[in-house]
Amino acid sequence: MDVRGETHAGQVEADLDAFVYASAQNATIDAPDVSEADRDDITAVMNALARLRDAERELAEASRESMALSVQDMKALRFLVTVSRDGEVVTPGMLAQHLQASPASTTKLLNRLERAGHITRALHPVDRRALRIDVTPSTEALVQRVVGRQQARRFYAAARLTTVQRDIVTEFLNDMTAAISVDRADWVGNATVRKQDEPEE
Repeated sequence: MDVRGETHAGQVEADLDAFVYASAQNATIDAPDVSEADRDDITAVMNALARLRDAERELAEASRESMALSVQDMKALRFLVTVSRDGEVVTPGMLAQHLQASPASTTKLLNRLERAGHITRALHPVDRRALRIDVTPSTEALVQRVVGRQQARRFYAAARLTTVQRDIVTEFLNDMTAAISVDRADWVGNATVRKQDEPEE
């Protein structure tokens, strides 16, 4: 998949999110035991969650654009920075598995990142048949700044809550995560969904 394909995929995902949120707002929930006042409160919570996801998506898009990166590029760099920080050597095969991409697509992505000065490739220190991938210091510092600022804002938003409020928010988010898990989506069925690479150009 090339950059244009990834950009299109990102737009499709954003359009799908918008469709889901619009459908949710217009949905009629059969809950006779919930009062009208509670319904209004619950709707406000759902709308707040939608705004949070919109804000996170817009922030992620702005971060990628500021670094002139595609969706897949940013996923790759985030993985490389995270794994390397743990002292693990990253190989093209590991990255391909993480991205669920073919070896050919991963090679094209790495060629693109290397040309842009974001990564370097060298012989693996143990397996001389393999390559290691490293993020360049300048790109790692930039990713850390971008991600660090975002994480700091999230941290201080949580820090403004009391301990009791944080416990309530954590319990709610965990409960919501479990409720919308794909494991509980009866329309998914028993089929295993796999991501397919687009044909190479």
